[in-house]
Amino acid sequence: MTDISPAPDAPIADEDDPLAFIPVPFAVKHYRGWTPDRQRQFIHQLSRIGVVSAAAKAVGMTRDSAYKLRKRKGAESFAAAWDMALEMGCDNGHDHAITRAIEGYTVPYFYGGLMRGEVRRYDNRLLFALMASHSKRND
Repeated sequence: MTDISPAPDAPIADEDDPLAFIPVPFAVKHYRGWTPDRQRQFIHQLSRIGVVSAAAKAVGMTRDSAYKLRKRKGAESFAAAWDMALEMGCDNGHDHAITRAIEGYTVPYFYGGLMRGEVRRYDNRLLFALMASHSKRND
């Protein structure tokens, strides 16, 4: 029986995946560098977080090295996935902020060194900031 699984360096083949891309090629492969798998993990983290430095840190790389990778020859597909992932990550953050502003968040209540309950807090400043940013987008 032959193994038909794709090679580890093969691009993601799913045409329906908006984050599918062809990894940036390197002449010399280094296990601590921007391997194709690390590039995919970075794009995934960026789509969740929406912050380049945090996504780079999550995969053990630096923000500066991520931007250098984006500028390399052959990085067009990676850059397009980056842009899409960044937009998705910002949308996720925006949605989370709206939920937190409207539904609030719980804060433990302590008395006498013991937790006695929880208090729900609402962040009206966050809600107003979100409303202001939304109105700027629609102008």
